[in-house]
Amino acid sequence: MRRLALLVAAVVTTSLPVVRAGYAADGFDIVSLGALGGIQDGNLSAYLVHPHDDDRGVTFDAGTLVNGLRVADEKGAFDGVALPPNSPLGRVGYVLTDRIKGYLVSHAHLDHVAGLVIASPDDGRKPIYALPSVNAALTDTYFNWQAWPNFADRGKAPQLKKFPLVDLTPGVAVPLQGTKMTVTAFPLSHGGVESTAFAVECDGEVVVYFGDTGPDAVEKGTKMRDVWSAVAEKARQRKLKAILIESSYTNDRPDAQLFGHLTPQWILKSLRELDALAGGKALNDLPVIITHIKYALTRDQPQARMAQELAAENDLGVRFVIPSQGIRWHFK
Repeated sequence: MRRLALLVAAVVTTSLPVVRAGYAADGFDIVSLGALGGIQDGNLSAYLVHPHDDDRGVTFDAGTLVNGLRVADEKGAFDGVALPPNSPLGRVGYVLTDRIKGYLVSHAHLDHVAGLVIASPDDGRKPIYALPSVNAALTDTYFNWQAWPNFADRGKAPQLKKFPLVDLTPGVAVPLQGTKMTVTAFPLSHGGVESTAFAVECDGEVVVYFGDTGPDAVEKGTKMRDVWSAVAEKARQRKLKAILIESSYTNDRPDAQLFGHLTPQWILKSLRELDALAGGKALNDLPVIITHIKYALTRDQPQARMAQELAAENDLGVRFVIPSQGIRWHFK
């Protein structure tokens, strides 16, 4: 049976204990560098992923980097990372410049790329992997010598070429340079903007991350179903180790005001579709991390209500996780 490496007693949890080094090599480690969507600068969409037995990884999106690394380090997420002898860098700097080997950017909205852009002067050289439309938006909008210097390898001259842009072809697996992993990209529909889902694979096991996306029924397409069709066999074989998927709003949000986002009820409807494609009863105990929850300026944040809504309709037995910044998980 698929299980978390650490026991989680509740169906929905806001945090898990930090996983230390020393476990057998299996599955993936994921660190929440930025857990939220929307307006809380310093805690925006970014998740570091790497094989459990190899700390060279990439991030799913990069709305927050340095602050997320700092918070994660303070919570012990990088206690197992050893600095090279005589390194002038602290642990945050070393992880940023050396252990993060690339960025998977789902789309170019600011809350998914701000950390990457701001950290670029002090970052190490590494690729950005994205669909062609997303890479074009990065150079047109940010790396254009007006909003920011051009640290990419295309676009307005001079090109500083710190970040080679790798155009991904939908459905085609590409090696992630400097890691043991591959990535396959799938286009998503985000209220008229092309977004991306990424399936990262290592040793036959896979983690799936959704950038911002609306439900197929609202977006009038089959983008989410296309992702599920591609990973259904992995789910059936219990080789799908975790899903990271957004829920920007609670269930009271009208479909006409989703603006290319999901709610708990739409997540569950979509997961039932995956379960059916995988033959049924395939998702029991599967970790599903709920990303991009919008920070609210009201007295109450939506996390507790969202957790209740997810639990109330959870007839699949999935293990929903409401993340907090800086937490490390081991999914195996």
